[in-house]
Amino acid sequence: MNSVAVVILNWNGKKFLEKFLPNVIRYSKDDAEVIVADNASTDGSIESLQRHFPDIRIIENKENYGFAEGYNQALSRIEADYYVLLNSDIEVTENWINPVIELMEKDPAIAACQPKIRAYHDRSKFEYAGAAGGFIDKYGYPFCRGRLFQYLENDQGQYDDTTEVFWATGACMFVKAPLYHEFDGLDGDFFAHMEEIDFCWRLKNHDYKIMYCPCSTVFHVGGGTLPKISSRKTYLNFRNNMTLLYKNLEKNRLAKVYLARMFLDSIASVKFLFEGHVKDSFAVIRAHCSFYRNFYKIRKKRKQLVQKKPGRVYQGNIAFDHYLRRNKVFTELPADKFS
Repeated sequence: MNSVAVVILNWNGKKFLEKFLPNVIRYSKDDAEVIVADNASTDGSIESLQRHFPDIRIIENKENYGFAEGYNQALSRIEADYYVLLNSDIEVTENWINPVIELMEKDPAIAACQPKIRAYHDRSKFEYAGAAGGFIDKYGYPFCRGRLFQYLENDQGQYDDTTEVFWATGACMFVKAPLYHEFDGLDGDFFAHMEEIDFCWRLKNHDYKIMYCPCSTVFHVGGGTLPKISSRKTYLNFRNNMTLLYKNLEKNRLAKVYLARMFLDSIASVKFLFEGHVKDSFAVIRAHCSFYRNFYKIRKKRKQLVQKKPGRVYQGNIAFDHYLRRNKVFTELPADKFS
């Protein structure tokens, strides 16, 4: 039987561990080892784990490496056939592991997979971070089946099909451990946000598949480390999005996409300003400055990677289609634009 390690990366998430870890243990103990990796928490997380969960293996990182490098540090010390990267603010359900592992075992080309992600506080709706599988448009803007920008759909079974997607959410990502290490895991320079999209894109550029498995469902609180409205999150999202595009885009699309993104991100910055979100407006500018400042380092990474035209990219502008054409849900997007 394949070994599975469920690894929860924690940073000052004591309240989430105390709330959700018992359920993770209950529904995982027969199928996986549950491990908590701690990013140098200062809220008593380690002491609480030792007191309430003495049998849980704890990996202590020396500092807060962020989501990406925090997982890299922890997973380098864990031997398993499959890793499950699980946020501390997720409620799992009965038999949440086996359907995903069974799907991944059927096809050697499947490298990563996610379950259905629904909202913990509104359980009928999909959750922002992953929903029913992630996609990007031709300009690099991410979206999900079940979530376009801030619009979240009710789960009415419309996405109960097992399907290939572009990216699987880092909130609950199943990944074949040998491939995680072969492709150098998550990019630690991202710190947090969009590192899973970058990782999945690198896998896809080597012809691996990323899948969505609806036979497994988890419930995500969301915003556990950074609040949903945060200039820090805005900065990381825009900076990391620029980086993942430069690392992975095929050569003949680079200039066109970057010219478009400079224009579109300028509009986003102005929009934030007019809405009164001054910090977010300047966060977009700071994100671009950081990208240019670190350009040579990012270019060096690009030279070490394979770039090719990946499948499952939306060949349109998701912002234009959502806000101007009023395509509110994924199923309203033109199917012929996915290629």
